[in-house]
Amino acid sequence: MLKEDYTTVILDLEGIEVKKAEQDGEELQIYIEMERKSQICPCCGEETQRIHDYRTQRVKDIPLGKKTVLYLRKRRYHCRNCRKHFYEANPFLGRYSSMTKRLIAYILTQFKDLKPASEIAKECNISSSTAFRCFDCISYRCRSLPHVLSIDEFKGNAGGEKYQSILTDPKNRKVLDILPNRYENDLIQYFRSFSTRDNVHYFVTDMNFHFRNVANICFPKAKIVVDKYHVTRQAMWAMENVRKAEQKKLPEPLRKYFKRSKSLLSKSIERLTPDEMNKLSLMFEYSPRLARAYHLKNVFLSVMRSSSSSEGRKKLSGWLFLAEFENLPEFSPCITAYRNWFQEILNSFDVPYANGYTEGCNNKTKVLKRVCFGVRYFDRFRNRILPCST
Repeated sequence: MLKEDYTTVILDLEGIEVKKAEQDGEELQIYIEMERKSQICPCCGEETQRIHDYRTQRVKDIPLGKKTVLYLRKRRYHCRNCRKHFYEANPFLGRYSSMTKRLIAYILTQFKDLKPASEIAKECNISSSTAFRCFDCISYRCRSLPHVLSIDEFKGNAGGEKYQSILTDPKNRKVLDILPNRYENDLIQYFRSFSTRDNVHYFVTDMNFHFRNVANICFPKAKIVVDKYHVTRQAMWAMENVRKAEQKKLPEPLRKYFKRSKSLLSKSIERLTPDEMNKLSLMFEYSPRLARAYHLKNVFLSVMRSSSSSEGRKKLSGWLFLAEFENLPEFSPCITAYRNWFQEILNSFDVPYANGYTEGCNNKTKVLKRVCFGVRYFDRFRNRILPCST
């Protein structure tokens, strides 16, 4: 049997009767009433059917192709027992609210996308401040810590701090929390509030000694794992500094040649074409120091391909001896960093965990900041990042 009232089905609102629908410019106006039923008095609990009067309320609803407004003709009932007046029960509209519950839910859902509040407000026929009032009502809380915990910093410029910290679960690809700063004492105080700290077996971080100190204090049983990308780029930067120093000694045509060929130095040696290898050979003829730096970089890449910490220990120790023997000043900071993070680098060979997912979340945050032209308040900034990163 065919349904008679398709408008009611499209609106998907429980217990309503559509009286009329019309368009006024870019606005769709729908006039509705609730089905008449006996009501229970909220004051004394008596049942009544006596209507005192009617009032029409303008209610904003989710857009149905254009701005949608419901004109609800509400009944006000009279209780003969306590002589109070009250409005009929309404399942889709909150008390003192001019928006349907599903419009509020729709607004909160839209905040998961990387778009500004002004765009959401325009689509939903509300102001930006109203959209933020709905959004500020929600809150997120990290209740437990995972088996693998990753931490990183990013430039947020929110809440009066330049940098914020992000906590993620790289194993399950989930953002856990956003912290207002990166200060060591504040991080320790935050982690000590958890009773599940023993659940963390691996603590993944970049080469930030503040984060390592936090891990040693709060997670003494966890293994600290350094992200391989941050380890590898130390050697890449050292080689790049050698190239910059060498090209300054050359005449202008060769300087330009060295600068335009710098991508070849970063490219894996297995992927070089014969023509590219010839270009590198020409560069090495002009600069033997660059050839030595290039060799150190390639040897270190083979170190990072170690399948276990025992294999990596031998290779990394051999590389440190070779780097000291080459005596390139640009590699001194790199050697010092690898010695300071020796065990943490070895731990990265035994597990598949890294900061790749965390860095991807940071890239999303950058997009969010650019789209929203920055977010001043930290709590609002945190609440925007968490749903956008899921």
